[in-house]
Amino acid sequence: MKSMSTQEAQQAFNVLQQQAQAPWQLQDDSLHTQWTFKNFLQAMAFMNAVAEVAERMNHHPDWSNVYNRVNVRLTTHDAGGLTALDFELAQAMDSLAVNASQS
Repeated sequence: MKSMSTQEAQQAFNVLQQQAQAPWQLQDDSLHTQWTFKNFLQAMAFMNAVAEVAERMNHHPDWSNVYNRVNVRLTTHDAGGLTALDFELAQAMDSLAVNASQS
């Protein structure tokens, strides 16, 4: 898969910003955000739900968890930058985060 040009990434980012609940940031050829959940169990439930989606997509996030916070960085390492998969996973993660925080 070929990485997006700067202009293509910016356009996809603008669409993501219009649709997403999370405060995504575009920097260094990657997408970044952080979610804060009510507690550790809610954060882990979110991560488990994302893991299933990511595995189906064969596209896995760079992420970390500390108690109720989940930090995420998305990029396509094989392509050396952002691809459509990163934006697709970002949108899926955003939907899952909304669902997780309502449970």
